[in-house]
Amino acid sequence: MPVKIRLTRRGRKQMAMYDIIVADSRSPRDGKFIEKLGTFNPNTNPAAVELNIEKTFKWVMNGAQPTDTARHILSQKGIMLKKHLQVGVNKGAITQEAADKRFEDWQNQKESAVTQKISDLAGKKDASKQERLAAEVKVNAAREDALKAKSAAALAAAAAAEAPAAETTDATEPAAETTDAETPSAEAETTAQ
Repeated sequence: MPVKIRLTRRGRKQMAMYDIIVADSRSPRDGKFIEKLGTFNPNTNPAAVELNIEKTFKWVMNGAQPTDTARHILSQKGIMLKKHLQVGVNKGAITQEAADKRFEDWQNQKESAVTQKISDLAGKKDASKQERLAAEVKVNAAREDALKAKSAAALAAAAAAEAPAAETTDATEPAAETTDAETPSAEAETTAQ
């Protein structure tokens, strides 16, 4: 019975998550499996992998063959390096203490690289947020200036419309006065006759 370490899909459409499992190579993708080793979530940046390292290492050392994607995930978590070092210990090329030291050094280096990536992504996110905020403030200031210019133009137009109307009103009022002045003199002339 050939045993494979592979992924099985779960989750909704466009947001798939995967379980890392040990299964018979003849069973279907989402079918029966022997043991669940962990989960893989590619929807986050960096991709989130939760893996039981001891169980996975035991299965790899017992001959379970990982698929290409599973091999990449196991390499990222250090399982394949640990297997390589353990084979060296079994052959007598290095000691167990030296292998453990090399593995711990690799793990520390990997963890620092991941934390660095996370902090870089957070810094880029903050910088992007600041740039968008500055652009929005600039757009809002331009809108405010345009609104002020529009209201000033409207006030000037209203003032210009009031000034000719006031001049017209002033011009019509003296004409009305003259008509009133002419009317009493006309009455006086009619009385004189």
